[in-house]
Amino acid sequence: MAEVFHRRLSRWQAEDKRSKLAELYVDAYRDRADAGAPDPVAFLERFADHLQQPEFDMIVANDPALVGCAYGFRITREGSWLDRFAGIPRELEELVEVTGARQLFVVAELMVLPAYRRRGVGGRLLDQLLTRIGVPVAVVLVDPGDTETQGAFSAWGWTKAGVMAPRGDAKPQEAWCLRRDA
Repeated sequence: MAEVFHRRLSRWQAEDKRSKLAELYVDAYRDRADAGAPDPVAFLERFADHLQQPEFDMIVANDPALVGCAYGFRITREGSWLDRFAGIPRELEELVEVTGARQLFVVAELMVLPAYRRRGVGGRLLDQLLTRIGVPVAVVLVDPGDTETQGAFSAWGWTKAGVMAPRGDAKPQEAWCLRRDA
């Protein structure tokens, strides 16, 4: 396989590549038998919302085709992304209080094509994204039954903080956190 290169995309560049990102989403999650077929329309709806979040940032991996990406945004406690949940783990609440305004980063998406997994692509994407952002705490939501993703985040030093229950009928998600020196 060719060498993989990483680069940051601005909000405008990310919006411009939305169709390629939707294709990556489908290809990256196609092998997930437990989750059903990946829905590119639902991904694009979430992506449009994520693009509007304050301090959105994205890193992509190319070989030269798009083989992975990681993106997210900073949040605060009041009027934020956290308000979308009926239940927030106590550990995460404490981290939000301790770190203060705009010091918590949500990794909204990490996707890597199956052929590029276990080659360090995902870990490098996350590391570059979080190093660039420079926040002391990052959080990612993981499906409770997704042992592959849980194993990857655990290997990268993330720990499970608890379960977050989205408002409405969406299924609960596990919140995994990473504390970093900012």
